[in-house]
Amino acid sequence: MTSPLYTASVPVLQQMLKALSDVLTKAEDHAAQKKIDPDALLQARLFPDMLPLIRQVQIAADFSKGIASRLAGAEVPSWPDTEASFADLQALITKALAHVGSFKPDQFDSSESREIVLRPGTPKEKKLMASAYLLHYGLPQFFFHVTTAYGILRHNGVEIGKRDYMGAY
Repeated sequence: MTSPLYTASVPVLQQMLKALSDVLTKAEDHAAQKKIDPDALLQARLFPDMLPLIRQVQIAADFSKGIASRLAGAEVPSWPDTEASFADLQALITKALAHVGSFKPDQFDSSESREIVLRPGTPKEKKLMASAYLLHYGLPQFFFHVTTAYGILRHNGVEIGKRDYMGAY
């Protein structure tokens, strides 16, 4: 039987990353059709104290790789946040999808008993059992950043809806 933590993570991360990629394609097309500087969308924020679209996508990708890696008991790769264009963000999502997809269900077999340590060795260190990490920290963080990226684009006139957000399931 496939681990419930695999089922609740890898396919969900893949679905939402693919949907995010599709939304970014629509945003890039929107900018071209309306003759909007793509950077106006890439640097757009919902509010001045929030992070811009580029950073929202980077953080979503970071959470996807972190969730899958930690639950599988693998090292979380470090990727520099150097993206500056829609093409760069698409490449990042492709890399995140490849990483998440590299894990096999059997790598999650003992994940229910795995302790996840966040920010080890710092004053903000937090220890969580894998299911609590996934359901109460990892996925909510991932969805926050995917949703915020969607919200930024919708707020800026990109014609996307709930179906775009959800992607194929």
